[in-house]
Amino acid sequence: MAAPTEAPVPAGAEGEAESPAAAAGAEFDKKCIFCKIGNKEESVDLLHWDEQFACFRDIRPGAPHHYLVVPRKHVANCKSLRKEHISTVEKMVNIGENVLQQNGIDDLTDVRLGFHWPPFCTINHLHLHVLAPASQMGFISRMVYRTNSYWFITVDQLVKRLTSLPDN
Repeated sequence: MAAPTEAPVPAGAEGEAESPAAAAGAEFDKKCIFCKIGNKEESVDLLHWDEQFACFRDIRPGAPHHYLVVPRKHVANCKSLRKEHISTVEKMVNIGENVLQQNGIDDLTDVRLGFHWPPFCTINHLHLHVLAPASQMGFISRMVYRTNSYWFITVDQLVKRLTSLPDN
């Protein structure tokens, strides 16, 4: 999916009904599929949903359990994050791990958590990939979600990068 070329437009503009995110004052890109999912404007089975985040199954699973955790507010990708966003990443991880446990995955050591590193993002909206068991990932998934690659960054790698950034 191509990245949006226009600035996010709040829902409720142009006479449309206001979404829950718009009512809360959150930024919303009405062309972004993950904004629509996170704000219940697309019908998917939400495994988690709260004021800040949504979690749902990946439509192209790379493991028996493959979930995406997205902020409901539009955030472009992990390169747009700053040091102050470390707590956001940590909350996304907690949600992903909780959803795994709710779905019978108790071994959190056999899990792959991470983000695609731009420009290798198919959707330009921050999303955490939660894959388990990582030991059951097929060859292609092992390549697509390979740690220490140019196109995928683990949570630990991202937090390390964010920690090294100057304070804003």
